[in-house]
This record gives sequence, structure tokens and C-alpha cells, in this order.
Amino acid sequence: MVDALNKLSKDDIEFSDFCQYLKDVSGITISPSKAYLVSARVRQIMVDYDFKNLSDLLLRLRKNDRKLQRLVVDAMTTNETFWFRDGYPFNYFIRHLLPLWSKESSSQYRPIKVWSAACSTGQEPYSLAILFEEFLEHYPTRKKLDIIATDLSTKVLEQAKQGKYDKLSIGRGLSEERLKKYFISNCQRDWIVKENVKRHIKFESINLLDSFSGLGKFDIIFCRNVLIYFTKETKDDILTRMHRCLNPGGYLCLGSSESLGSVSPLFEMINCDPGLIYKVK
Repeated sequence: MVDALNKLSKDDIEFSDFCQYLKDVSGITISPSKAYLVSARVRQIMVDYDFKNLSDLLLRLRKNDRKLQRLVVDAMTTNETFWFRDGYPFNYFIRHLLPLWSKESSSQYRPIKVWSAACSTGQEPYSLAILFEEFLEHYPTRKKLDIIATDLSTKVLEQAKQGKYDKLSIGRGLSEERLKKYFISNCQRDWIVKENVKRHIKFESINLLDSFSGLGKFDIIFCRNVLIYFTKETKDDILTRMHRCLNPGGYLCLGSSESLGSVSPLFEMINCDPGLIYKVK
């Protein structure tokens, strides 16, 4: 089995079949040059299940083995994230959007609705919740914040729900002041998000290829650094459906290296200097 994986190349039919399967169930595309990535990430699964090659793995997957599918998707998902990533979306959120929404008298009892799509281990939604707590200290409001945080990977969602992070994860973008204020330490040297931050967030497993209209309408959607893994057609489809999920005048935030592409006519571009976010026309 190990030898079969070591020899895996872009020309192998089983590699192509595996990539097609992954694309069909998750939207993730693997370039032909990434055979080594597949080898590295599914190696332990194949050892645990005693599969001799990728063909054996695919045969089992095609029998609709949900547990195995979750393991494979978890293994092939890239989960790179940190606190207050890129800065500008969070600055715009607290300096412009929260003051704007908190003053809306016509809907003063309607919560501010946020969707953190592809939230990974939870740093993004927790960062937003921390900002709301900071906002409340200076500008008390009857408004509530409801964050739906979703990801395809059930493994990272479990960690996100726990809100428990080690020293390495904490050190990526979180200030000492915020660490002391919004986290508690346990005996294992991990840090756990406090309940007053957690209360704003609900975590849910969502595949962006499937319908997500049941999530409701949002004032802002954060969908950052995930669309780069999809084909143009899949990306356009997801963004079009996200547009339908935004309230009139709602906002969309993409990753710093991502763009709207062909769906740009649906949005107005806002320059955050630096960075861009998009507003529904």
C-alpha cells in the first residue's frame, strides 16, 4: 500500500478518479501536480482500513460509506486560519457596520445576522464575536449578534465548538490583552473561549455545493479563502446563491486574493484601503 502511494502520479487513472470523486462531493479541485498531496493526506486512512491502493478506497467510498467519506474530506480539506486575519474586514465590521446596524430603528429588535462560511477551527467567528463584545462596552444596544459558522469538515467544527486552542494557535493574531479578557486557561496550557463570546455563535456542518437557503438571510457573509479551491463554474454558482441569502444592502467579504469574477454586477465594490468588501446593489 505504501509503495503504491509513493508511486502515485498525475497520470494514474486512480488518481484522476479520486480527484473527480472529491470534486463531486465537496467541490474541492486537486491539480494534476498534487499527487503527492493526496498520497500524504490519505495514507493513514488507507493504513487504518487496510486498503491496498486508491482504487480500493474509491470502491468503498462509492458504496456510500458516510464515515469514510467524512474522514477523506477532513483529510483533504486545508484548514489555514488565524485571529483577525487580514485586519481590514474586522476593522470595517466594528468601525462602520456595527454602528450602522445598531442605529437602525426600523428593525431594532432584529438581530444582526452574520454567516462565517468555511469557518475552519473557529477563529473567524470568534474574532467577530469578540469585536461585538468590545462594541457593546462603548455603545450599548438592544441589538443581538447571531453568527452562523459553518464548515464542510466535521473534525474542525468539533474543535471550533469547543473553543479550545493551544499556545501555537493562540499566538497567531491574538493580542495579549484580548487573550486575558476573552479566554480562560486550563491545566493543560490550552486556552478556552469564554461563554460571553461563545453565546453569539452557532456551528453547523454545511457543504457549499448543497442548498444553504435554509440558513436564512444575512447582513454580511464572510466567505474567505475557500473559493480558490473551486472551479470557476462552482465559484459563480456559490456566489450567486450567497447573493440571494443577503438582506438588501447586505455585505460580502472574500479573501484578500479572491474576486467576484462574473457575478460582480450583483455587487458594489467598497474600498477599505486596504482591501475590498462588496455590498449588494
